[in-house]
Amino acid sequence: MTTRRELLLGSGAAFGLAACGQKPTPELTLLERAKALIANRPSLDLHAHPGITFVRGVKNLAPALQAFTQAGASEERAVSDMRAGGMSAAVFCAVADVEILDLVNGAPTASRDFETGEAQASYRTQIGFLNTLVTDSLVKKILSPSDIQKVKQNGGIGAMLGVEGGDFLEGSAERVAEAYADGVRCINPLHYRVNELGDIMTAAPVHNGLTDAGAGVIRAMNDNGVIIDVAHASEKTVFDVLETASHPVICSHTHINTPSFVHPRFISLDLAKEIASAGGVIGAWPAGIGINNLDGFIDRVIELIEAVGINHVGTGTDMDANFQPVWDNYRQFPDVVAKMLERGLSDEETAKIIGGNGLRVFEAVSQ
Repeated sequence: MTTRRELLLGSGAAFGLAACGQKPTPELTLLERAKALIANRPSLDLHAHPGITFVRGVKNLAPALQAFTQAGASEERAVSDMRAGGMSAAVFCAVADVEILDLVNGAPTASRDFETGEAQASYRTQIGFLNTLVTDSLVKKILSPSDIQKVKQNGGIGAMLGVEGGDFLEGSAERVAEAYADGVRCINPLHYRVNELGDIMTAAPVHNGLTDAGAGVIRAMNDNGVIIDVAHASEKTVFDVLETASHPVICSHTHINTPSFVHPRFISLDLAKEIASAGGVIGAWPAGIGINNLDGFIDRVIELIEAVGINHVGTGTDMDANFQPVWDNYRQFPDVVAKMLERGLSDEETAKIIGGNGLRVFEAVSQ
């Protein structure tokens, strides 16, 4: 004879519920778990170009980059995709040096210097386009960490304004406060031009690291509550930034060089660990460099976790401007999260990667 205790515990929950006249609760699929997690936890893409707004109004864009103007991307589609995929917010980036870029041997390269006032004028134009997304009610501007939570609760899409490249600052620390007043909350000091602030990772060093002007800009970013994104900076420059900065930094879209695969856009394990030890976050980058599908991207997420720890990994999609992306649409977000869960990451660990870790840095910088 089956005892009451055996009904409840001895033969499993499904048998016990059936004996009590109740239907067993079916186990959620990985995709269902992913969608539930996304619905309940805030997400933040550390680096993106939704709608490719950075090419709007650009004059004399290099022929090799004109494909961006013909890509068919739009801010309306990008925001619609974010909503469909459940992405809470992203860093919507202007590109400070877009007018002077060209492809040299297949790699983006600064082909000339700026004319007087050109970099600042380009910044104004691009930030104006990004702010139009706010005034047109497509997105809500993210000015503080709490804004991400509010957007999540209200079912909106959040846009943190960022600038990829500090060229528009022209070496002036005072202009950081002006950018903050414009709503900018994240700046990459370097992109594809060796500017007044330091050296880049894809060209020979000129300054041997962070310049004095660059150090002043880093301190001003800390003082004003602007996130420092060290992606694209040379290793020596990044180590100098870490010595100068008083808050954690992010390296929004990259990966770690390994004995089996090295790329100029990847960073060393030593640098990755140093960024993490200072409380920072490295954004896993779904570029088609050494990988060709989403599983390869998840491999890199796991590699980053093993290298620097679960608390220091985020996601930086470079959406709409990435190189041969293996994740090229925000509608794929639930699939990406499901694959993380499939690899054995817990809901809590996955939540850190999709937004929690980046939000922690934002909170630290905003204090």
